[in-house]
Amino acid sequence: MKRATVFYWLISIVIVAVIIAAAFYLDQAVRDFIANHQNPSVRNFMRYVSRFGDWPEHFVPGLVLAGVAWWRGNKKWTRIFLSMLIALSIAGLAARAIKISTGRARPSVKSEEVWNGPRMNSKYHAFPSGHVVASTAFFAVLAFANWRIGLPCLAIPILIGISRMYVAAHYLSDVVCAALLGILTAYFTWRILVVNPPLDALPLRICKPDRT
Repeated sequence: MKRATVFYWLISIVIVAVIIAAAFYLDQAVRDFIANHQNPSVRNFMRYVSRFGDWPEHFVPGLVLAGVAWWRGNKKWTRIFLSMLIALSIAGLAARAIKISTGRARPSVKSEEVWNGPRMNSKYHAFPSGHVVASTAFFAVLAFANWRIGLPCLAIPILIGISRMYVAAHYLSDVVCAALLGILTAYFTWRILVVNPPLDALPLRICKPDRT
């Protein structure tokens, strides 16, 4: 590995660590600010965003788009859409495991201990945000593959993250760490499956549609 690459990775790690530390430090302040600036109309809107920002609402359109790209014989976009679905799944499973093992109480839960260890109750699954990690992983792959299309789409996970904090489902650090986990998952998925596909898109070889 080149020295420049190592240097950039070290700088990235330091920046990420600072961002995470700042997010945890601002948790209570952001929570109090949101609690003191509630608006019924905004809250209803954020509830809808939160409701329709979960992983199924990403997975289904992604699967449809992958099917359309495959049917049209477009290997590039079939690979991209499948990579988006895979990144979403990996990030979601990783977040689920972390949620259960850490047992962080949601802001809406009155608990003496914020971190409670392994818990199966969803009230203690605040860290990290499953909505945000799935949405970020999904759209970050698209951003890495085609920034002109993907970059504007990152506004979706940002809005979802705001909605999850607004409805008192997550702290700022839950959202920030979820976004970072999603980006990391998306990056490696993109590198492995889009930039350097190990089997040159095996499904396209096996089941190429007959368009004659």
